[in-house]
Amino acid sequence: MSLPNTHEKTSKADKKVKILATLGPAVKGVDDVRHLVEAGVNLFRLNFSHGEHADHALRYQWVREVERQLNTPIGILMDLQGPKLRVGKFADGKVNLSRGQAFRLDLDTTPGDARRVNLPHPEIIEALEPGMSLLLDDGRLRLEVTRKQNTGVDTLVSAGGELSDRKGVNVPEAVLQLSPLTHKDRIDLEFGLQLGVDWVALSFVQRPEDIIEARELIQGKAFLMAKIEKPSAVQHLEEIARLCDAIMVARGDLGVEVPAENVPRIQKDIIRTCRQLGKPVVVATQMLESMRFSPAPTRAEVTDVANAVAEGTDAVMLSAETASGDYPLEAVSMMAKIIRQVENGPDFQAQLDVSRPNAEATASDAISCAIRRISGILPVAALVNYTESGSSSLRASRERPKAPILSLTPNIQTARRLTVAWGIYSVVNARLSKVDEITSTALEIAQAQNMAKRGDTVVITAGMPFGQSGTTNSLRIETLL
Repeated sequence: MSLPNTHEKTSKADKKVKILATLGPAVKGVDDVRHLVEAGVNLFRLNFSHGEHADHALRYQWVREVERQLNTPIGILMDLQGPKLRVGKFADGKVNLSRGQAFRLDLDTTPGDARRVNLPHPEIIEALEPGMSLLLDDGRLRLEVTRKQNTGVDTLVSAGGELSDRKGVNVPEAVLQLSPLTHKDRIDLEFGLQLGVDWVALSFVQRPEDIIEARELIQGKAFLMAKIEKPSAVQHLEEIARLCDAIMVARGDLGVEVPAENVPRIQKDIIRTCRQLGKPVVVATQMLESMRFSPAPTRAEVTDVANAVAEGTDAVMLSAETASGDYPLEAVSMMAKIIRQVENGPDFQAQLDVSRPNAEATASDAISCAIRRISGILPVAALVNYTESGSSSLRASRERPKAPILSLTPNIQTARRLTVAWGIYSVVNARLSKVDEITSTALEIAQAQNMAKRGDTVVITAGMPFGQSGTTNSLRIETLL
């Protein structure tokens, strides 16, 4: 059954912060996808931790069909599962661990009991040292390592509870000699790249070398988004951000591996770093979690989304809310309403201006700074930017200008990849090849997209020689007659 289309349609550039929504069983066809896009979704996530390749291929085709119907670029991100670290099985299926008791984790595959269990990950045992912590079952249980051997580690239970078969293991204080790309991930990645995904989200990132490894496999066929969910990744944040194309604040695992009270500060630091580097950043996990089963969010969830928008994030993400929840359309509509409410606030632009990053000594950054100032002085309806690769549009987005950015490109891949970036709305147009068409084409498309009307001021930026990537060096202020 298709989702009911109950939302109010709005103009294309009615919000600057983007919405990334996860596809899953709750979305059942092309009509459902179209309703979500019309409600405010800009790009979709295919979660390769769940589902078969055939499921993802079908959902991919739904998105591309909606893209054709609505004549608007829609990005598709594949999210790789990454290594899943788990304990083995218990003879009775589960045990209860009490605070202060001894418990051993070892390489013995014999079913466990209340004294020990198999840990089928020698790389964890190798990385642990006495005094380090092990977290089990999403952090519900905590063990402190007391002794290390080649075949296992002895621990004391500092936070006990029930532990059952195959529960997850987190090792927050150690860097594991483990690739973020498992055999499954490599198969999934090859499949996703053949499909034509625009973005690849890399899980279990610990160090900059992980990004280099993934890039070698992707070979430029998609943009790379690093998920920050490990303490070691937070420590190497700037190096990782420089090497990838975007960052995701993956607050689920991050909230297990670092104290929960540290997550808001880390989120702010990641957003600030990404904005300085001009890399898009997505805030993810449990943003409207209660809307999985309720048509309305909690006040705390609304505040969480609003804070991320106010901090300057490029996009916010919905996970189970749209993948498997009872109210996917309502969740998207609510998120879009929160974004618009914050962006229309009296101090929103002033806060972004205060936190603006330092410009680099390039013509592109000089022009990007200028259009931000111009859009604050003149009543600019739209900033039109001609781009081949999307880099100049991203530099303009980094400035967080008051007016929306209309990115004109001949490349559909560029347009799709820019769907994650703050304030950018792309149009693919093959006419963008002659210098004498720059102004007329920009004004015509801005009007056709309802981003400008007669009498409005439009700022146009492009590069000379025209059509050559990385040469943005001209700025025009025009009035639509």
